[in-house]
Amino acid sequence: MAPSSRTEALGRLDGDDELVRAILPHCRLTRGGVWEDPVRGHRVGVCDAADPDEVARLFADVRVRTVINDPPYNVIVGGVKKSDALGKMTLAAYLEFSRRWVENAVACMADDADLFVWLGADYRDHFRPLPDFMVLMRAVEALRAKNYITVRNQRGYGTQKNWMWIRQELLHYAKGNPSFRVVYTDIPKVLKGYYKVVGGAMTENIERSRSETIRPGNVWIDIQQVFYRMEENVPGCYAQKPLSAIERIMRCCSDEGDVIGDFFAHSGSTLIAGERLGRRVITCDLDPVFAEIAIRRLERFRATGKAGWQWQSPFPEVTGDATESDGGDAADPDDGRLF
Repeated sequence: MAPSSRTEALGRLDGDDELVRAILPHCRLTRGGVWEDPVRGHRVGVCDAADPDEVARLFADVRVRTVINDPPYNVIVGGVKKSDALGKMTLAAYLEFSRRWVENAVACMADDADLFVWLGADYRDHFRPLPDFMVLMRAVEALRAKNYITVRNQRGYGTQKNWMWIRQELLHYAKGNPSFRVVYTDIPKVLKGYYKVVGGAMTENIERSRSETIRPGNVWIDIQQVFYRMEENVPGCYAQKPLSAIERIMRCCSDEGDVIGDFFAHSGSTLIAGERLGRRVITCDLDPVFAEIAIRRLERFRATGKAGWQWQSPFPEVTGDATESDGGDAADPDDGRLF
């Protein structure tokens, strides 16, 4: 049962160093460790996305079809206490960090592959780091810009003195000439117009379309922002990305059996999306707590079919809340290979 107060059982992990210290003994991985899934071959590691040796060890000889990265935005939001890992760095340091992880991503990508990057823009700091990252990417010869997607959040933030901030930026780059599969939303087509003559007859756009629903463009208005009332919610993980967004990317830019890379595991959304769509996912996080969350989330999904914890805690042994036995507790070291 969810708490009657309808509050999450675990606070924000990026702003509570004491809570993180309490959780760490329950994490099965430490820096450099890798957990390999015995069922589908997923990998979850604790490594630095900017370190070429650690990334090369995690991916080994695997070449990735699609990389979906949600790196730290270098933006302080809501006045939350900065953690040691996510404090805002100088722009020069952030761009150097970005350059390094991008190089590592390119090195593990297949000849024809896609890279997606979620990024933020701080209007209080001249919209950094978004435009600076885009300029940085111009120098990456292996990649070309393909699209600039905006995901509309239903729940925004801001003051009464400004427009509400309700957007998430998603950059799409391509290496080589990767294939693209058109998928459609659930939004029905209702707008008539755009008439033209086809085969001697006047037609309008709905008659000529391939689907009765709208094809997604580069403004996504049908993706529900994750919050505590949703089953897929993972308490403690701020700015969790929706499974529906990750799955849209996978459906359009990969095939069943392909390998998906994610250098910033956070809540494990890419791992769960890959599990649901039959893709193999290799992911990592610098923080052992988020790597553990990703593994536990996969175990919980397989045991219960639930994609998250909603109000409940991924670490009941720390928070003390009573949860059903659902595969979310720390696993036996033999459940998955550690190396």
